[in-house]
Amino acid sequence: MLTKLFVNAQLAFENFKKDERGVTAIEYAIIAVAISGVVFTVFKDSGPLKAALDAAMTKITSNITNVSK
Repeated sequence: MLTKLFVNAQLAFENFKKDERGVTAIEYAIIAVAISGVVFTVFKDSGPLKAALDAAMTKITSNITNVSK
Protein backbone atom coordinates (compact mmCIF):
# COMPACT_ATOMS: atom_id res chain seq x y z
CA MET A 1 0.00 0.00 0.00
CA LEU A 2 2.77 2.44 0.94
CA THR A 3 4.79 1.41 -2.11
CA LYS A 4 1.82 2.07 -4.38
CA LEU A 5 1.38 5.53 -2.84
CA PHE A 6 5.09 6.27 -3.31
CA VAL A 7 5.03 5.13 -6.95
CA ASN A 8 1.91 7.21 -7.68
CA ALA A 9 3.47 10.26 -6.04
CA GLN A 10 6.67 9.75 -8.01
CA LEU A 11 4.74 9.43 -11.29
CA ALA A 12 2.72 12.54 -10.50
CA PHE A 13 5.92 14.47 -9.80
CA GLU A 14 7.51 13.27 -13.06
CA ASN A 15 4.41 14.31 -15.02
CA PHE A 16 4.46 17.70 -13.29
CA LYS A 17 8.10 18.25 -14.30
CA LYS A 18 7.33 17.38 -17.95
CA ASP A 19 4.24 19.60 -18.17
CA GLU A 20 5.15 22.77 -20.08
CA ARG A 21 1.72 24.39 -20.21
CA GLY A 22 1.88 27.95 -19.00
CA VAL A 23 5.63 28.25 -19.44
CA THR A 24 5.24 30.47 -22.50
CA ALA A 25 2.85 32.79 -20.69
CA ILE A 26 5.31 33.15 -17.83
CA GLU A 27 8.14 33.90 -20.28
CA TYR A 28 6.05 36.58 -21.98
CA ALA A 29 5.19 38.08 -18.59
CA ILE A 30 8.87 38.28 -17.65
CA ILE A 31 9.70 39.93 -20.98
CA ALA A 32 6.83 42.41 -20.54
CA VAL A 33 8.07 43.38 -17.07
CA ALA A 34 11.60 43.88 -18.40
CA ILE A 35 10.40 46.05 -21.29
CA SER A 36 8.19 48.07 -18.93
CA GLY A 37 11.17 48.70 -16.70
CA VAL A 38 13.28 49.92 -19.61
CA VAL A 39 10.49 52.18 -20.90
CA PHE A 40 9.92 53.61 -17.42
CA THR A 41 13.63 54.28 -16.96
CA VAL A 42 13.97 55.99 -20.33
CA PHE A 43 10.83 58.13 -20.05
CA LYS A 44 10.88 59.01 -16.35
CA ASP A 45 10.21 62.61 -15.30
CA SER A 46 13.74 63.99 -15.59
CA GLY A 47 15.39 61.69 -18.11
CA PRO A 48 17.60 63.11 -20.87
CA LEU A 49 15.54 61.45 -23.60
CA LYS A 50 12.36 63.05 -22.27
CA ALA A 51 14.06 66.46 -22.23
CA ALA A 52 15.21 65.99 -25.83
CA LEU A 53 11.72 64.92 -26.92
CA ASP A 54 10.16 67.89 -25.12
CA ALA A 55 12.60 70.27 -26.83
CA ALA A 56 11.88 68.73 -30.23
CA MET A 57 8.11 68.96 -29.73
CA THR A 58 8.43 72.59 -28.61
CA LYS A 59 10.46 73.40 -31.73
CA ILE A 60 7.97 71.62 -34.02
CA THR A 61 5.04 73.39 -32.36
CA SER A 62 6.79 76.74 -32.71
CA ASN A 63 7.54 76.12 -36.39
CA ILE A 64 3.95 75.12 -37.12
CA THR A 65 2.66 78.19 -35.30
CA ASN A 66 5.03 80.49 -37.23
CA VAL A 67 4.04 78.98 -40.59
CA SER A 68 0.36 79.62 -39.98
CA LYS A 69 0.92 83.35 -39.23
